[in-house]
Parts: sequence; structure tokens; C-alpha cells
Amino acid sequence: MNRELKPILAVLLVLTTLGCGLLGGTVEPTATIAPMDRPLPTDTPTPTFLPTFTPILTQVPTEVIEEPKTLVICMAQEPDSLYLYGSNMAAALHVQAALYDATMQPFALDDRSFGYQATITEKLPSLEDGDAAIDVVAVRAGDRVLDAGGEPVELAEGVRIRPAGCRSSDCAVEYTGGVIEMDQMVATFTLVDGLTWADGEPVKASDSVYSFILASDPLTPKLSRYAEDRTASYEAPDDKTIVWKGLPGLLDSTYFVNIWVPLPEHAWGDMTAAKVAKAVEASRMPMGYGPFTVESWEAGRSITLVENKHYFRADEGLPKVDEIVFRIIGEDPNAAVAALLAGECDVLTQDTHVDELVALLLEAEEIGELKTHITTGAVGEHVDFGINPVESYGRPDFFEDKRVRQAIAMCLDRQTVADELLYGRTALLSSYVPDNHPLYSPDVKKWPYDPAAAQALLEEVGWKDENGDGVREAHGVGGINDGTRLTFKWSTTTARLQVDMMRIFQTNLRECGIDVTLDSMPADVWFADGPVGPLFGRHFDMGEYSWMTRVEPPCDLYLSAEIPSDETDWWGNNAPGYINPEFDQVCNNALQSLPGTDEYRANHLRAQEIFAEDLPTVPLFLRLIIAASRPEVVGFEMDSTAYTEMWNIENFDLEGVE
Repeated sequence: MNRELKPILAVLLVLTTLGCGLLGGTVEPTATIAPMDRPLPTDTPTPTFLPTFTPILTQVPTEVIEEPKTLVICMAQEPDSLYLYGSNMAAALHVQAALYDATMQPFALDDRSFGYQATITEKLPSLEDGDAAIDVVAVRAGDRVLDAGGEPVELAEGVRIRPAGCRSSDCAVEYTGGVIEMDQMVATFTLVDGLTWADGEPVKASDSVYSFILASDPLTPKLSRYAEDRTASYEAPDDKTIVWKGLPGLLDSTYFVNIWVPLPEHAWGDMTAAKVAKAVEASRMPMGYGPFTVESWEAGRSITLVENKHYFRADEGLPKVDEIVFRIIGEDPNAAVAALLAGECDVLTQDTHVDELVALLLEAEEIGELKTHITTGAVGEHVDFGINPVESYGRPDFFEDKRVRQAIAMCLDRQTVADELLYGRTALLSSYVPDNHPLYSPDVKKWPYDPAAAQALLEEVGWKDENGDGVREAHGVGGINDGTRLTFKWSTTTARLQVDMMRIFQTNLRECGIDVTLDSMPADVWFADGPVGPLFGRHFDMGEYSWMTRVEPPCDLYLSAEIPSDETDWWGNNAPGYINPEFDQVCNNALQSLPGTDEYRANHLRAQEIFAEDLPTVPLFLRLIIAASRPEVVGFEMDSTAYTEMWNIENFDLEGVE
């Protein structure tokens, strides 16, 4: 431990204003943020005495002004909008969590620890409790249903559907006309008592229906309408009750989340969906019912929230501070840490890139200058193989044989990367879910770092270095000309973590006789839609990026129906072009089963086992979620799966500050 750190940190604040970054790189003077001084109570007025008379001391009334308890949260970016359906930025989600008491927007609940939590309803509905059910309904030609492939369609002759009681594709039938019975899911939600808008008006169940209508409107700038398209009806029979019904044929494993965040119909109801999206009262000053409400937005600098006096949990002493200031501090982690140490920020969110300064943060924590909050997140790094690239991508078919993929996995020293780049605080992955996930399969095949076994497997396939130049060439490899060198590109973004890990893995692969060229590019190029983008246009060799683990294991990422192509209008996540009919069937069975059933669990476990054997992707490790706060901050808690660290913002407090 460097005991000289404390005075160095103090000097840092001065040097930052001079443009010198002690924490790495140069901080330009223009990036320096002026301190946000907390106002002090006004001085007591001094009594005035007459000079020629005996002074008569009288008490002068003093107005006691109680200053608000303010907590400053610094984040890297400014939201483009605070409208619930107008932004997908993390910065917007941070603020919206304070307005709507929900982190899984647009659904009105929280998601933490691979589970869901009710926030504004009495409970989550369940089949066991009777507030959810599977009804049998009669359908006929022209009705909207879900077909056997999971797509919303208008029922017509020739459409394959699952009749009532059918739980897999095996029992699907072709519709031939007339009336047929199908299953329909129903879930009933009951709002808690006392739910009130910041203007004092009660929140009604119809406000949630209004939100659903906005979300469904094609003029609303929403990225996906997956849930809305699979909803048959969404109604409010009274002020506290909401009833969701899915399309006939839909067995939604997360039926209990289908409650849309209420929006204030009494305030916005006279506007069209297109006008709401652009209106100041929705995009910059939206009304909520959560612990805080928007007081002001100073463009480019800050968004100030004040306590919602009508918050339904006020009798619990919540929120614990009077005011939250979301301050936009920029992308430079050096400037962010300097502002935290100077007392200009109380919290630095994870998107301020403080993960680049973990060593410094940990040393500063040792001497009591700040708190470092580190946990493994729900985002996992992985590297895809270009198994089936587009036909126009001229490259030998290196990765069709799964033994080559398995060998490459064993060439990668993932633990060294985790130790050196992520401080030994992350977990290695063997599946598309971490091993602490409740649906992780302990029987997945693992591919530990084992260069000797990897090289033996490559030899078995026919990749040998017979000319002794250090790079293997093909000798009897199916579909590949003899003498073809085992050399290809590894592509990803220019992010520091990706670049640094690629360099280590490049060395690993060279030791296995594989020649890899590193290809880093801006994120907007790498992730561009197909056919132009290399990843989702399927013209890459190996490509590294991250995915998000969900409460439900995301086997759907690798369904053959998810391969982006002309036929799918380049929509889909299966960039490797992985095709395995058994995996498709098992994954679809899992997705169309219900939580708590044997089928649901068994199919999710089996899908992981097939995936780990075929290895279309090498799972690497979980990313770290890193934030920082001043020592006085209490109640700030990171969670692995919460979409934002603001999930309990009503409990944030400043210890010792009245």
C-alpha cells in the first residue's frame, strides 16, 4: 500500500485545473468542472443601535432557512430524453428509476439477483396464487394468435399452431378452418394503495393502460414492440386492477412482468403519441410517482430532482434526501475521480469509466478517501466464431468443425486475462449464464486452458506445422485446400479492455500455431446493422463483444431463426450463423414452457449442454460493474442484474448530513 497516496490525491485536484492528469493522460482545462458549493444557512442579522440613547436590546426575528439535503450523482452522458419510450441510454434510465420506482422499464417492477420484484403492485401474479391463469379459448380464421414458431399472425388455413394443452412443437397442428381451442394466459395486477402523481392526482390503473397504448402506437419512437405485439388485451376494470391477456398460443415464461409503467393520462391525454414523444413535459420534465420529480434541467450540466411530497412510501421516511442532482461530468474518468475527491460529486455511476482506474480507487479506499463498489455484472464477454459467414465473404471454412472451435477455446488463457485486466475479481464463464444463475447447468462441458490438449486436437483435425514456420497449415482437412495456413482476423471494438485482452489471446494462439491479426474498429462500425456491419453482416472470422445475461437464460441468441440475413431483413443476434436443429428444438421448448415446471428447467439445462459442446462462441468472463462514492454516502448498493444502480435511490443518504 502506498501510504503517500493521500497527499498525492490532494495535489491532484490542483493539477487537474492546470490541465495535468496524475491519473493517466492529460485533462484539458476546458474539462474542469466548477465545484457545486452547498449553500450555507444565512447569517443572523446584526441589531442596529441608536448612538445617543441607551440601547434597548430586543430580539430580532431570524428566519431559519433549512437547506435541503442534496446528493450529487455524476454520470458520463446527458440523456437524450427522459420520455419512457424516447431513449435507451443508461443516463436516462438512471433518472427514470427515480421518477417511476422501477428499473425494468417499460415494465413497472425491479429486476435484481436474477429475479423480479414488485414495486407498485401488491405482488407479482402467479399461477399458484390464482391471480394468473391459462384459459382455453375458441379461435377462428382472422383472429390474432401466436403460431407454433412463436410469431404473431392472423389465423388462416395452413398456419401451424399449438392447440390447447400443447406445450411443444411436436404437438403443433396445421389449421384447416373452423373453430379450434387454444391456450391463453391471463395475469391480474393490483396497484398498491396511495400511489400518487407528483401533482397530487391519484395514479389509476387506466394510466398503465394509457402507457401501453402509447407503447403500441407506431408513431412512438420505441425500439421494440415484442411484448405489445404478443398482447391480446390490456385493460383496467377499475382504478386499482389491470388485466393482461396474451395472444392465444402464447405461453409467456415471464407473464408476471407484463405491467407497463403508468404515465399521466390526465396531463398528456390530449396529445397524440407523436406529440407526446416531442413534448417538453414528457421528454424533459416528465411527471412521475416515484420518490423524486424533475425540478430543472440545465442543458449540458445537470438535471435536478426534488422530493415527491406525494410519494406513496413517504411514511417510511423515504426518500432520505431532499434533492438529487444528476450532474453530467463527461467521459474522462480522471476528471470524474478528481471531482469525487473534491466533494463535487457524491456518487460516480458505472458509466463514468472508473473501471479504468480501479487500482487508484482501491488505494484511495484504503486511506478512507472514497468507497469503491465492485461486483460482477450480468454482462459477459465472449468471442464468436464466424461459422457460416455470408457467401460473399471469401475465406476458408476454418470453423465448421467443432473440434477446431474447442481447440481454440483451450488455447485461450482466460484466467490470466481475468487476473491481469479485471484484478482477479471476475468469474470465468462456461455457458451463456454464469454459474451462480439458478438455471445454470453444472453438466456443461468446460474447456480449460490446456495448450497441449488443444494442439493435439488440431493435429487430429489435420492442422499441422510441417514446414516449421510456427503456423499450422491444412493437411487433409475437409473442405480446405492442403497448405492453407491457419491464419485469420480477430475483430472487436477499440475499447481498452477488448484491445488488451486481444493482445494476450493473440500470444496464446501463436503458441498453438495459429496466426491471428488483430482488427479493432469503432463500436458504431463493428455493431452496424447488416449487411454493412461486419458482425451482424456476418463477414468476420472471430469477433469479440459482450452479451447480457437475463433472468431467463438467453438461449434464443443462438437459434437458427436468429441468423441475420436478407430473409430476416438483417434482424437477429446469431452472428456466428450457428445451426443445430436439436438446439433449436430444446431452446424453443424452454422458451415456451413455464417457470417452475420440469420442462422449463430441463430444457434450459439441456440447451446449455448442447451449446457448450458445439461451442459456436467461447464464453470468456463476466465484466465488472464498478462505481464509486464518497465515504459519507450510505444506501448505495450495486446489484449484478439490476439495469441501473439507482434501483433503491430512495434509500440513498449522506451520513452525518442533516
